[in-house]
Amino acid sequence: MSSGITMASMSTYAILGCGSVGHAVAEELEAEGKDVLILDSDEGRVEALRDQDLDARTADIREAETAGEVADRDVVLILSSDVDANLEAVEHIRDRGDEQFIVARASDPVSADELTEAGADVVINPSAVISNSALRALETGELEYKAAQLADVIDDTDTRMAILIHRSPDPDSIASAAALRLIAASRDVDADIIYQGEIGHQENRAFVNLLGLELVSAAEADFSEYDTFAMVDHAKGGEPEIDREVDVIIDHYEPDTERDAQFMDVRPNVSATSTILTKYIQELDLKLDQNVATALLYGIRAETLDFKRDTTPADLTAAAYLYPFADHDTLEQVESPSMSPETLDVLAEAIRNREVKGSHLISNAGFIRDRDALSQAAQHLLNLEGITTTAVFAIADDTIYLAARSKDIRMDIGNVLEDAFADMGEAAGHSTDASAEIPLGIFTGIETGGDNRDTLLELTEQAVKTKLFAAMGVEGSESGGSNGS
Repeated sequence: MSSGITMASMSTYAILGCGSVGHAVAEELEAEGKDVLILDSDEGRVEALRDQDLDARTADIREAETAGEVADRDVVLILSSDVDANLEAVEHIRDRGDEQFIVARASDPVSADELTEAGADVVINPSAVISNSALRALETGELEYKAAQLADVIDDTDTRMAILIHRSPDPDSIASAAALRLIAASRDVDADIIYQGEIGHQENRAFVNLLGLELVSAAEADFSEYDTFAMVDHAKGGEPEIDREVDVIIDHYEPDTERDAQFMDVRPNVSATSTILTKYIQELDLKLDQNVATALLYGIRAETLDFKRDTTPADLTAAAYLYPFADHDTLEQVESPSMSPETLDVLAEAIRNREVKGSHLISNAGFIRDRDALSQAAQHLLNLEGITTTAVFAIADDTIYLAARSKDIRMDIGNVLEDAFADMGEAAGHSTDASAEIPLGIFTGIETGGDNRDTLLELTEQAVKTKLFAAMGVEGSESGGSNGS
C-alpha cells in the first residue's frame, strides 16, 4: 500500500475505520515497520486489533474530536465502509486547518467527487480496484493462453513460414512481421516476410535498409515453399493476393475479408500491431534483438504519430519496454532521411498546383517516376497554415496514384478515398493516412504519351478533384488553383 501511495518519507500513519480493507492496510504498514494508529467505533474490533499488538483505540470517526486525535499523524487513511462517515472525517480534519495527506475510501464516482472536494488527496474505490485487478489478471491469463496457441501453430510448420504484410508496407507492418519472424526463429522455424507493391516513402526504405530487415517481394516468392501462412497488420493496406488458407492473423484493425485462421489476435483497442507483437515477445520471454526492438519502437511511434494519435496505455507500456533495447542513433537516421531531387520536384509541383477548399487541399503533381514522392508531398503540405487534409495525385504509366493525409479528427481519410474511388480502383488506409490507385482509362479513355499529356493532366485533374472534394463534403473554392495562387 505504501509503495502505491509513494510516501516513503512519511513516518506516522492513522487509519480511521478499520474494516477488512483497513485491517489489511494496517498489517502491511506494520510489517514495514511503520508507526500506525487505528481508530474505530467497534469496541470488539478494536480489542481484536490490540490482541494482534496493533495500536488501536475506540473512537467515532464522525466526531470532530477524532480529527484532533490524529493531528500529529503525517498520513490519514479514512477507510470505513460508511462513505458518509468518511466524508465527515475529511471535513473535520480540513476544518482544523491540518495539512495531513488524506487517503479516503469512496463507493462510487459521486462520492469520490465529494471526498475530493472536501479535501481528500487520494480517493480509492475498492470495487474499482478489484475490477481493475481482475481485468489485469484476465489480460495476463489470456495473453499466456494465446502465446501458447501461437507457439503451437508455429511449431506445426514443416518447411517454412510466410509472413504476409500489406501492399507497400509501412513501419508498423514491417516491424510486426520482423517480430513474428523472431518468434518463429526462437522455435527453430525459418520465416520470410513477403510484401506486395514497393517499399514506399524514403523514410520506410531507410527504415528497412538501416535495420537490415530482409523482405521478399511477392513477385519473386514461390508460395509452394511455405506450409504456414501468417497475415500481420494487413487489414487496412489491401488484402494480400493469396488463395491459400491462412494460419495466423495478427492486427490492430478488423480484417475486411473474413478468414478462418487457426490463430487470430485482432485488437482494435490498441493503436499498433507492433504493440501486440511486443506483448508476445515479453510473454514468451525472448531475448530481444536490437534491430527488432528498434523496429517495433519505431512502428509504434509511426502509427501513433509519436504518441499524439489514438495512443493507448498498452502502446505506451510496450514502447517503455522497448526503449532501453532500441538503437536511438539509428532511429534518428530513419526519421531524417535525405530527400531525393525528384521528391523535391514533386513537392514543388504539388505546391504550385494546389487547390484549397476550406481546410482541405488537393493537388496534381503531374507525371512522375517515383510514386513514393506523393506521400511525402502530402505529408509536407499538411504543415501549411490552416490545412487539415491533403491529397496529392499524379500519373505514372497508365495509372493515377494518390496519397492523402489528414489531421482532422472529424474525417477518416481512408473512408473518403473508399467512397470516392473504391468502385473504380483500389483504395486503402486509415483515418489519417491513405492511398489509391485508379486505372487512367477509367477517367479519360485516352492513351498516355505524345501530344496527349496536357489533355490527360487536365481531364485527370478535373475528375479526381471533383470526386475527392465531393467525398470530403466541401464546396466552394476559397484559394489556390492550378496557377498556385
